[in-house]
Amino acid sequence: MEDKRRRARVQGAWAGPVRSSGASYAAPVSQCSGIDNLPASIGQTKRSREQPVTKLQFVFKEPAEVTRRIPELRVIDKAGVYDISTSAAGVSRLHLFPSFIDPKEADWMFEHLQKEIPWSQKTNFRQDGFYQEPRLTAWYGELPYTYSRSTMQPNPHWHPLLTMLKNRIEEVTGYIFNSLLCNLYRNDKDSIDWHSDSEPSLGKSPVIASLSFGDTRTFQMRKRPGHEEHGDYTYVERVHIPLDHGTLLMMEGATQEDWQV
Repeated sequence: MEDKRRRARVQGAWAGPVRSSGASYAAPVSQCSGIDNLPASIGQTKRSREQPVTKLQFVFKEPAEVTRRIPELRVIDKAGVYDISTSAAGVSRLHLFPSFIDPKEADWMFEHLQKEIPWSQKTNFRQDGFYQEPRLTAWYGELPYTYSRSTMQPNPHWHPLLTMLKNRIEEVTGYIFNSLLCNLYRNDKDSIDWHSDSEPSLGKSPVIASLSFGDTRTFQMRKRPGHEEHGDYTYVERVHIPLDHGTLLMMEGATQEDWQV
């Protein structure tokens, strides 16, 4: 705000009505031969003492400070459908299914997936060089998958358990899925950077199904800032969703375009 004040300037053009013959200043008096002692009403105007002079005063007032508040965090922890925002891109919608997989069945699935999935640590590239992701991943799909300037090669050989889970999700939600990125967080130090699943290979407005096993983790979402924010996420809306063992979260509509997770 200080910078804007220094750059700004005030330009004023004072204006008022055209003075009439009754102006308060003395007009020049023509001098003609043979004419003396001209009456005052001809050469000048006298102000009546009963008409006080109005004095205009400018009083500076400090502009009221605009207080901008960070939006209150929204927590979604119950089953249901939630429209979290609406924009030109459309409605961003979440559908939460707690206990989508029965806890005992989820225990068995988690144990097998942890042991039998061919987990590996992916190497990505950023401006300061190459780095290893702080988690393990496995990709399943007919097409390659590229993000963070690194490509995962096609892998059409789905694990039977993953195929079964895919079919169950499609039956309940009515959507058809063609690929899967598995993430294994080995401890509380493993993580994933803010991102959106908006890669061209996924198509426009992709529907994402996230199925969680193991310890409860908080799925965090933040809305993309408008152009006027210049990439500042300070005042954006945020949503937190605790994902328990066996919970399914669906992200639909414009979620991948308007939000990050």
